[in-house]
Amino acid sequence: MKRLTAFLPKKIAISPPVAAVILAVVLFLLSGLLPNGYGSNVSIAIAQATNITRLSVFLGVIAAGQTLVIISGGEGIDLSVGAVVTLSAIIAYVIINGQDGMLLPGLLAALAVGAAIGLLNGIGVAYLRIAPLVMTLGMSGVVTGLILVAQHGNVSGAVSPLMTRVIARPWFFGIPGAIIIWILFGLLMWLLIERTTFGKNLFAIGSNRTTARLSGVHVTGMVVATYALAGLLSGLGGFLVLGNTGVVFIAMGNSFLFPSIAAVAVGGTLLSGGKGSYFGTMAGALVLTLITSLLTTMQMPDSVRQMVLGGTLLVLISIYGRQRGFRQ
Repeated sequence: MKRLTAFLPKKIAISPPVAAVILAVVLFLLSGLLPNGYGSNVSIAIAQATNITRLSVFLGVIAAGQTLVIISGGEGIDLSVGAVVTLSAIIAYVIINGQDGMLLPGLLAALAVGAAIGLLNGIGVAYLRIAPLVMTLGMSGVVTGLILVAQHGNVSGAVSPLMTRVIARPWFFGIPGAIIIWILFGLLMWLLIERTTFGKNLFAIGSNRTTARLSGVHVTGMVVATYALAGLLSGLGGFLVLGNTGVVFIAMGNSFLFPSIAAVAVGGTLLSGGKGSYFGTMAGALVLTLITSLLTTMQMPDSVRQMVLGGTLLVLISIYGRQRGFRQ
């Protein structure tokens, strides 16, 4: 017996991203068991899976910046994400105004506004020593106020036909452009986090900022750059959401705030910083979108959806283990 047990693994560990993917598959199969489900027809099931993945794209891109902020540690969470998404979408909407030729200026403006807000967040956190939650929450209020004052609740503009074709419609083999963009975006995020000096320094300051500083990392500059990049990615998310919906409204980005944090946590990134991956965040975005789709199919009210999403987040974090470490 001892000889047989010697060949068996002592401990089977499943990484959080893999666990999230497995959960996503289980949830999708479960959706086929519900009334009006899709399990009996393979082609319809594929179409539904494609649509759910497409809907996950926008949360996944917005959560990318949140991933960087959380990995950087220092109890960092960006609460200005929703406001940045809304403002960047509005600016792109007004600049593009239905003209294909203004697509690139609209995109650059959305990215610039997001980066500028993120830069201010980073300066407040790194130089003024304001707690990240307080700084980003305050910035969210400022940006929301600016939107109301500047637009008076009314926005004049339009998306361009090219924008709709690129983001919302299939490119080839029935795959929407948004999914292809997300795949390429995911590869770029992987390269940034895993194969660059920036990524190495990001994990260093997230693990222990004192040690990182002694190792020659410019901690203050890294924090500012991380928040600025997070804002830029939120601006990109706002642009993509605009291309998908075709319209803007004042509370457009609010629905992405909590899910952007939850997707990062569900994907296995430590909320204390120093450990995580964007592929995990992508899996987390898929899980949350599937849960939302499943609850919608069951015709559950919004209050129940919020309770289920919050409960799922707590359960998965407890399964992954403690998220706080003894860090300085």
